[in-house]
Amino acid sequence: MSFLPQTLERDGIAQRIPHRGSMCLLERLEGWDSETIRCSTTTHRQADNPLRTASGLLAPNAVEYAAQAMALHGGLLASEGDRPSAGFLASTRSVRTTVARLDEVEGRLQVEARRLSGDAQQVMYEFWLRDGEGRALADGRAVVVLNTPLALDTPKES
Repeated sequence: MSFLPQTLERDGIAQRIPHRGSMCLLERLEGWDSETIRCSTTTHRQADNPLRTASGLLAPNAVEYAAQAMALHGGLLASEGDRPSAGFLASTRSVRTTVARLDEVEGRLQVEARRLSGDAQQVMYEFWLRDGEGRALADGRAVVVLNTPLALDTPKES
């Protein structure tokens, strides 16, 4: 039986999600179980954040932070020896933000997601982003479609 860590730093997270380099936005897995995952990060404050525009890191980007937490959760839930299911964010619902920009939020972002339902084809999560003091920044629900032909498509060798 292999041991799955309760906490991970950025390198361990990057090994379990498809995002690489600066696009891996999460810096720490704080804890998880079969339904929930809690992560944190300070990448929202970085000037080279790949989602940042001339106007800053706008609040709707909270969805990408949540999606990466969901991807990490899926990777941690995968059976030993199995590759995590490839997936695409199919929809978001009831997304609310309480700030205009994430880059103006001091301290660490807390990212949490809870799996509401799912099967081999899709999963639904609810998510929250909070600041270091626990103040709500964003929340909503998201559906991820798994194992689609596009997600599974790999480059063909010639």
